[in-house]
Amino acid sequence: MVMMMRLLIVSVLVAAVVGVNVTYDHRAVVIDGRRRVLVSGSIHYPRSTPDMWPGLIQKSKDGGLDVIETYVFWNLHEPVRNQYDFEGRKDLVKFIKLVADADLFVHLRIGPYVCAEWNYGGFPLWLHFIPGIVLRTDNEPFKAEMKRFTAKIVNMMKGENLYASQGGPIILSQIENEYGNIDSSYGPAAKSYIKWAASMATSLDTGVPWVMCQQRDAPNPIIDTCNGFYCDGYKPNAENKPTMWTENWTGWFLSFGGAVPYRPSEDIAFAVARFYQRGGTFQNYYMYHGGTNFGRTTGGPFIATSYDYDAPLDEYGAPRQPKWGHLKDLHKAIKLCEDVLVATDPTTTSLGQNLEVSVYKTSSTCAAFLANFDTQKDATVNYNGNSYRLPAWSVSILPDCKNVVYNTAKINSVTTIRRFVATSFKDGLSDSKAISSEWSYVSEPVGISSNDAFNRPGLVEQINTTADQSDYLWYSISADIKGNEPFLHDGYQTTLHVKSLGHVLHLFINGQLVGSAIGNAGHPGFTKDISVVLKSGNNKIDLLSLTVGLQNYGAFFDKTGAGITGPVELEGLTNGSTVDLSSQRWTYQIGLEGESLGLNTGGSSLWVSGSPKIQPLTWYKTSFDAPSGDNPIAIDFTGMGKGEAWVNGQSIGRYWPSYIAPSGGCSACSYKGPYSSSKCLKNCGKPSQKLYHVPRSWLKPSGNVLVLFEEIGGDPTQISFTTQELESLCAQVSESHSLPVEAWSQDNTTRKSHTKPKPRILLECPHPNQVISLIKFASFGTPQGKCGSFSHGYCRSPNALSIIQKACIGSRTCNIEVSTAAFGDPCIGVVKSLVVEASCA
Repeated sequence: MVMMMRLLIVSVLVAAVVGVNVTYDHRAVVIDGRRRVLVSGSIHYPRSTPDMWPGLIQKSKDGGLDVIETYVFWNLHEPVRNQYDFEGRKDLVKFIKLVADADLFVHLRIGPYVCAEWNYGGFPLWLHFIPGIVLRTDNEPFKAEMKRFTAKIVNMMKGENLYASQGGPIILSQIENEYGNIDSSYGPAAKSYIKWAASMATSLDTGVPWVMCQQRDAPNPIIDTCNGFYCDGYKPNAENKPTMWTENWTGWFLSFGGAVPYRPSEDIAFAVARFYQRGGTFQNYYMYHGGTNFGRTTGGPFIATSYDYDAPLDEYGAPRQPKWGHLKDLHKAIKLCEDVLVATDPTTTSLGQNLEVSVYKTSSTCAAFLANFDTQKDATVNYNGNSYRLPAWSVSILPDCKNVVYNTAKINSVTTIRRFVATSFKDGLSDSKAISSEWSYVSEPVGISSNDAFNRPGLVEQINTTADQSDYLWYSISADIKGNEPFLHDGYQTTLHVKSLGHVLHLFINGQLVGSAIGNAGHPGFTKDISVVLKSGNNKIDLLSLTVGLQNYGAFFDKTGAGITGPVELEGLTNGSTVDLSSQRWTYQIGLEGESLGLNTGGSSLWVSGSPKIQPLTWYKTSFDAPSGDNPIAIDFTGMGKGEAWVNGQSIGRYWPSYIAPSGGCSACSYKGPYSSSKCLKNCGKPSQKLYHVPRSWLKPSGNVLVLFEEIGGDPTQISFTTQELESLCAQVSESHSLPVEAWSQDNTTRKSHTKPKPRILLECPHPNQVISLIKFASFGTPQGKCGSFSHGYCRSPNALSIIQKACIGSRTCNIEVSTAAFGDPCIGVVKSLVVEASCA
């Protein structure tokens, strides 16, 4: 009996690790002998928290994804050489296992260079100090480190049986990242490096295919893939490789000092449909959830703390509607065509100027894509004996080569308006929107305060000096001014001329802040002339140089320096002379005194209670209770300047609400025509970012500690906690909308009935404990406007509001047919729409 039990246990263990075979051919990734059409989305595990991961993964699955893609962040996991960290937000294995629990696949992009708007492109800075190293080229010291870390990750995955070949979810891995964009700068060594990287990766024997994105010369068996806003024209470099799109940019990243980019839902749907229309079978959204750059993880420089990316799941994890729902409907339509898409190559025929049809056909199945890629003109086309209306810049999908189930320009999904609402706190006998009225503060010393300070002749480069252990480096010097200088008298002044590689500079004269200089995302370096007032005798000049994330992209990006390079000159002295201070002896201090004392945790006996002093270089601390409920939380930093914030010792990132975006560039944006990162912008003339995510898992019910370090002077009593609230839930569907995807049967070939079903509106409160509490607006006819500002048109049914109220109030969901049978016909011969705006409680 014991022997039988042992045999049974062994057989169960063997069954548990039985893997699947993942290969590829010219049409698709092949999983266990079956070609697959795959939809993927990027979620970077450290840009959210472990308690958020299950919800993000489930919403991705609900949105129609098959695969979750993530980079692996080398500098996060090995901050010190041979000292690894895979805890908390860094728990890569836990994240991948949660994806597996949801029955989704994983694409693991090891890199280990990742770009990703991540500090130093994901490389640990200690690489920079290895003798003889040159990053990302045929250099032995670099290759040894790259191989060691790549093998570390692969062996970790193998040890947890996470590759598909072992029964796990990982079906693809990536080595290097977008090297083809910059490899020409590295000369002939680039080609030998890529061959080495491919050979090194495949030698690790993962049992799954490897890819290289943006690498046209990727050697076999590596699959070369496309990144960009559009990849429908991409062809891999060998006939036996499938067409894959590893980064479809759902929006763009935000930079401090810039407006907020967004990408219209219709355009991204158009790009995806065109990709599958023209032969693609694997597409990944970058990002599907962008998340937050906690701590000092941002790169750039000047990348903001928010990495929302206008993704289908917003920074806080909520579906961004209508984008999430519109893409979900697209994925359903694509999946209806899967069998025929992978069975054959498309035949594409022109139907006129900027019009074409691509047909996938076998002896038993047929699917068609009708495309109008004109940027302005709608068109009517004839295909397969039928007439179809195609809006400009749109694709219609016909899973049976007859009926349109989806058009990229026609949104059936709901639209939501989510707003952050200030949370009230009890403050004595009244309610206050401020986080607290009780603050403590510590003044950070100006200039040199550390025993570890050191002297050097001349100006030092910042990154080589700080090794990025802090954003801050003090440059300090004294200047002796004689009493006969003309600027000591009224009507005269002197100027300090400073040249810096960036990113930010604060100038203090005799302990007082007299001026600042700021670079920007495109040009972090600057030259600045600052008028200064000096006194007779000794004057203390302190320059605080700051980094705002290290360079993460470009050839030899690791050679890009920071800090004050000089010259540093005093101008306007006797007879107009100039004194160059650059080569004199300076005193340097890495970091702040408060950093070395651990003030960010709220500890130390130095805190002074009382009304906070509004002055530069000040640490602030308060305690607070967590906002009630379970909605996402953000701090509104209105009133503050620039600095960093910590909640219970964990950094929520750099804040900089005083950096205002340019006032121009936010004009109306049409989805029609090619998208670029500067095409569609919002929040012009406003702070680039004023709301900063505070994960609920970082909070206790009470007794939480908030610490701020403010550089330039801000009023912490103005900041407030806000919670994300659903303000409105809207839907708009026309009588003429395409045949709903849900009307098709599970065999993907026939409809459930021979009667064409009517379009319908589906409203659903996002939280399972909520119901529709109010119908704010309802109109059947020719309504105008958009969610939050609808109005009735010249044609309207008088019964629409009462019908919707009866159907929806008190229910979490309601499903309404859009037809004259339901609402009457207020204007015969006119195509009518139903519009509803509701709220949930």
